[in-house]
Amino acid sequence: MPPREVWPHEAHDFTPWLLANVDVLSDLLGMDLVLDVAEHTVGGFSLDLLGRDEATGHTVIVENQLEVSDHTHLGQILTYAAGTDPTTIVWVTTGFRPEHRAAIDWLNERTDEQTRFFGVEIEVVRIGDSALAPGFKLVAQPNDWGKQVRTATAVAAGEVSERGRFYWEFWEQVRIRIQADHPGWSRARTSTTASWFNTALGTSGVVLSMAFTRSGLVCQIYFDAPDADLNAARFEALHEQRSEFDAMLGEPATWDVMAGRKAAKIFVQSSFADVADRDSWPLMISWLIETQARLRAALDAIGGVPSA
Repeated sequence: MPPREVWPHEAHDFTPWLLANVDVLSDLLGMDLVLDVAEHTVGGFSLDLLGRDEATGHTVIVENQLEVSDHTHLGQILTYAAGTDPTTIVWVTTGFRPEHRAAIDWLNERTDEQTRFFGVEIEVVRIGDSALAPGFKLVAQPNDWGKQVRTATAVAAGEVSERGRFYWEFWEQVRIRIQADHPGWSRARTSTTASWFNTALGTSGVVLSMAFTRSGLVCQIYFDAPDADLNAARFEALHEQRSEFDAMLGEPATWDVMAGRKAAKIFVQSSFADVADRDSWPLMISWLIETQARLRAALDAIGGVPSA
């Protein structure tokens, strides 16, 4: 069945559906994707969906086309990318013309390791007497392995700072450990040179963040929705149950409303000071995994993060 028979209008029908069913796209792309805004204004144009990858905090844009790919939408995607500075660009169509698929492949080959273009085809399927269901197929994607190799090469060649190199190698070990022991925590396929690495909590605008701060390595529940009032409300709702949370955690957490800032956080401080202390990496990683598990259990014990 043609998708337009299920979703007659891209903006009014399909885009809201995708916004509400983001896990389908997250699983396909292998990232912890959060979509926040529908019909985001870029100059005189309107981008279908704007969001972010929770593991990195980087911007993600999605452009929908319930038709076969065309030059107009290719141009729109590049315009939207220039106006939002994303690291991940997703183009959803009912089918890709060979030249447009080749264009995505060319863009992936020519951009750096932090920029990714995906081509996704959608169809509506029915098996036997079952209900109609959307089917997504990834037909164009970045060569993540090649881009990781280029990053690793840049690290080895000294093109990345020494501190960035430490972060890249450390978070890669953390990522591998998490996906081996707790695959539901993160879909991330690559590491990062940033001082922090996030995993998903299942609620848009709040993440479980592991970070090297000025005071050392911490593990924290970080409220980072674009709406400062939402962050404050969620923080206060949990703070009212602080005693039960801390009891389940097994130690008092630090509750920081981050006055004057948009974000807020609940964190546990480690005794580890510096990512450059390679000998302590196994202990650091074990502490992060164990502390993250306790934070998640404490959060579950008080009913999780309020959705609004």
